[in-house]
Amino acid sequence: MFLINLQGKDSIYEQIRSQIEKFIKSGILKPDDKLPSVRSLAEDLGINPNTVMKAYQELEKNGYIYTVNKKGVFVSKDLDVKKKQNRKDAIYMFNTLKAEGFSKDDLQEILNEVFNEEETC
Repeated sequence: MFLINLQGKDSIYEQIRSQIEKFIKSGILKPDDKLPSVRSLAEDLGINPNTVMKAYQELEKNGYIYTVNKKGVFVSKDLDVKKKQNRKDAIYMFNTLKAEGFSKDDLQEILNEVFNEEETC
């Protein structure tokens, strides 16, 4: 399920975190799907459990997953809430850039860079 590049520029926990985010956003992982335990994922990947724990903690902090004591880690049901907050944050950022003199074309150019960069990854 996970592909870890030990020689990559991103740390291992960032790779795990970003892959889980992508699985959630793409619908591979759905609300209430159970994720592997910290220990089992660490064993499968041959890494320290603290690395997996760090990725899970960041995902939970950002609203992608939640933990139920003695039951496991699950994909959050409230992803729409997070998406709405991200939208508000983006609007705020664009309004700030606009106030600082960025034109609509400047902002479109930035968006094109971001999306072209993602497509090549």
